[in-house]
Amino acid sequence: MMVLTLLAAVLVGLALGVLGGGGSILTVPVLVYLAGQEPKQAIAMSLFVVGVTSAFGAVSHARAGRVRWRTGLVFGAAGMAGAYGGGRLAELVPGTWLLVGFAVMMIATAVAMIRGRREGAPVKPHGELPVPRVVAEGLVVGAVTGLIGAGGGFLVVPALALLGGLPMAVAVGTSLVVIAMKSFAGLAGYLATVHVDWTLTLLVAAAAVVGSLAGGRLTGLIPDTALRKGFGWFVLVMGGFVLAQELPVAVWVVPVLLLGGAGGAWLVGRGRQKADRGGGPE
Repeated sequence: MMVLTLLAAVLVGLALGVLGGGGSILTVPVLVYLAGQEPKQAIAMSLFVVGVTSAFGAVSHARAGRVRWRTGLVFGAAGMAGAYGGGRLAELVPGTWLLVGFAVMMIATAVAMIRGRREGAPVKPHGELPVPRVVAEGLVVGAVTGLIGAGGGFLVVPALALLGGLPMAVAVGTSLVVIAMKSFAGLAGYLATVHVDWTLTLLVAAAAVVGSLAGGRLTGLIPDTALRKGFGWFVLVMGGFVLAQELPVAVWVVPVLLLGGAGGAWLVGRGRQKADRGGGPE
């Protein structure tokens, strides 16, 4: 399992380098389902892995001019405050529900990314975002991602691209600065109550860094729309996977049965209406 875990860690880094997010989305399931860690331990470990990997990836993007430093640093500073508080609050929430919340946030964000920015929304290819907006978004995203253990790229990238109007490639690069800052702040909150396997954590982080350096080289070659939609579908699939793993079968079966019953009743009703109108079989 160790070899499989490290190979998956390379994919984690690749996702971070290309998409500016997805690190914790992959790292938490890898550590829980492949490495056998408990949810809260996996979340704390993922914050370290994603923080280190994002810091290395940000260097590659900065060299290509795809980082807005003021926006990233202000967003990151606000996010650190929120992430620390979220990390401390997490000790009061059961691990399973943290993963369920994690998955629900992923799915909601994925839908927004697939749909894209609203028509007529301005794009800021070279400018920084207004500081008050960045601070407000940073606090909210930080609190949420600190609580559910995500580095935050799956929320930071949409915030920068959809709400802030940055080009997708720039949002990806800038998000890595934010993710690194918030990940370490969230980790500090978790370490107050959670024990971490540092040997495994460092091995996974090293493998992820290798992937992130390769991913950073690919980002500038992918069209903006394709990058945004690819990000959205990636997050949607992973969110569905985590949700399916954590929720009881009954949670899925009951809605399906209800929908099936409603569909059957609708067909029967339609048949009766046709019969009443003389529109039955000829």
